[in-house]
Amino acid sequence: MGYNAHAMNSPKRLYNIFSKEDLESKIKAEPFARLTLSFYRYFRLTDPFKERQLLYEDFNALGVLGRIYIASEGINAQVSIPAQLLNDFKSYLDRREHYKSMPLKIALEEPEHSFLKLKIKVRSKILADGLNDENFDVRDVGEHLDAMEFHKLVGSPDVALIDMRNHYETEVGHFEGAYLPKSETFRDALPIVEEHLKGKEDQKILLYCTGGIRCEKASAYLKHKGFKDVNQLHGGIIQYAHEVKESGEESKYKGVNFVFDGRLGERVTSDVLSKCSSCGIPSDRHINCANDLCHKLFIQCRSCSDSKKSVCSPRCYEVIQLEPEEFEKLKRSGTFEAGFSKTYREGEIKPWEPPK
Repeated sequence: MGYNAHAMNSPKRLYNIFSKEDLESKIKAEPFARLTLSFYRYFRLTDPFKERQLLYEDFNALGVLGRIYIASEGINAQVSIPAQLLNDFKSYLDRREHYKSMPLKIALEEPEHSFLKLKIKVRSKILADGLNDENFDVRDVGEHLDAMEFHKLVGSPDVALIDMRNHYETEVGHFEGAYLPKSETFRDALPIVEEHLKGKEDQKILLYCTGGIRCEKASAYLKHKGFKDVNQLHGGIIQYAHEVKESGEESKYKGVNFVFDGRLGERVTSDVLSKCSSCGIPSDRHINCANDLCHKLFIQCRSCSDSKKSVCSPRCYEVIQLEPEEFEKLKRSGTFEAGFSKTYREGEIKPWEPPK
């Protein structure tokens, strides 16, 4: 089955050249549905740049959009594909040695669009963890538990349940009773978790994250540090939500699962665990500040987004009122300071009203 809805992108072009508006128009004009998928795998690549070129050409021909990281250690991908080409996409992966039978996690919710373009980057690692992989065996990972095995253990008094995600992810959704490290990055989370688990080397440890990739590295790291019974949720929160729903069991994960695409979140349960940073009412709606000089990720309810033009602070409100020439002058000066911290801090509520 062929694909030509993105014929504007030549198969030989290895980057996008179209504006955001053009890309949005193209997706809205597509006469088919899309599926959002995520997958990863650790393996050894001798030439990641060559692999990047091959994947870009082949994925582009299949109408794949998304964000993909390739490194000598493997691949980490979040993509959107035409739904009718799912089998073609799987067949392509199965024909490639490194990707054969690779588990694909399908999103819980399918929005109007999760990605606008295809972006494939070569990096030193597919996951920024700050670890020297030469110091321990990254293949010696924890025990993989399927969704129902994990589900039965959540809430047990003799297990340590650890969320390996960042604070802006955990604040809108998490498993009941989980330890939530207040970290900005996965790199920061590892030492925090290790300190929290000190003295629990013989206890059963349960790790979970969005799709599983962070737990792969975290479980190997903890085993290297002497923790003996390390376990991880296979397929992550995404797979858990699918399987628990099919089983008819009540989800022990509450709230929203934060995702790194245009959706910024997919709802697992109706529970709202966080508050609007502008007015304090219950809300778990993440957005990026509309001021391009700030672009901070924060939580804001729809009412405040409407009245405050989707910005995080009075200072950012002032900036978006500037004439284009003044905005560019401020941008070039490099003197802009955001009204709040660059990233959202849990519980940060700063009520303010736009100037009359």
